[in-house]
Amino acid sequence: MKVSICGVRGSVPITGPDFMRAGGDTSCVAISRDGAPPTLILDAGTGVRRVTELLEGEPFRGALVLTHLHWDHVQGLPCFLAGDRPDAEVALLLPDQGPPAIDVLSRVMSPPFFPILPDDLRGGWSFDGYDEGARRVDGFEVLAAEVPHGGGRTMGLRVSDGRASVAYIPDHGPQELGPGDDGLGPLHNAIVELVSGADLLIHDAQYTAAELPAHAHFGHAAADYAVELAARCGVPRVLLFHHDPCRTDDQLDAIVAGLSVPAGITVSVAREGETIHL
Repeated sequence: MKVSICGVRGSVPITGPDFMRAGGDTSCVAISRDGAPPTLILDAGTGVRRVTELLEGEPFRGALVLTHLHWDHVQGLPCFLAGDRPDAEVALLLPDQGPPAIDVLSRVMSPPFFPILPDDLRGGWSFDGYDEGARRVDGFEVLAAEVPHGGGRTMGLRVSDGRASVAYIPDHGPQELGPGDDGLGPLHNAIVELVSGADLLIHDAQYTAAELPAHAHFGHAAADYAVELAARCGVPRVLLFHHDPCRTDDQLDAIVAGLSVPAGITVSVAREGETIHL
């Protein structure tokens, strides 16, 4: 399995010389089998534009799974050139909200807020809801579980190809369920099920532990929580993700340097353009 990091920011995209090492696009990860083009995309923030580069002129044919519908996870959809062409085939899945998926998505992608509707995208697009549980998506096993975040239904995902697995939890506010053992939020059942035994954890780390008390109502996690989760669930590698839009490259590196990381775990900053082979 090949995991390509295409967008790493939370909330809004950012640009400037202080943000170039990590990158400034919002959430998107592309997954493929080694030697093949990406066929599974997780979230469609502005980073989804990078998937077009990965396809080297070919159309996207596969599935696009949204963890939730906040702007920073859908705003790249109309700019995804490899998906907006006559020969593209895109199965878009979003957490079931009750109404038809295309109607829900049209609330954030329609005039007067945007000039086109989802079904104006060229190619063969389908729009469906998904619920918690496991399903086959373009040859991958995808396990979904609802996680606390606020402002709409949010899923965490675990993707496996039968040999390796990645847990992708870009937005997660565990403090909504209480303080937990260390004040950062509990390691609740849903998150432990998603993460246990994974080869890679990509997790919300928008805040530091010191910042969290003033920002807990925003529905995000501290980097320290991601490390503790990995340690408890036997995950050897952690990518800190969903960086605060004001966090510079040097500040991100300082967060990693200041973490208490148990032996056997590697923690690093998620950076756009990074490719991980599992």
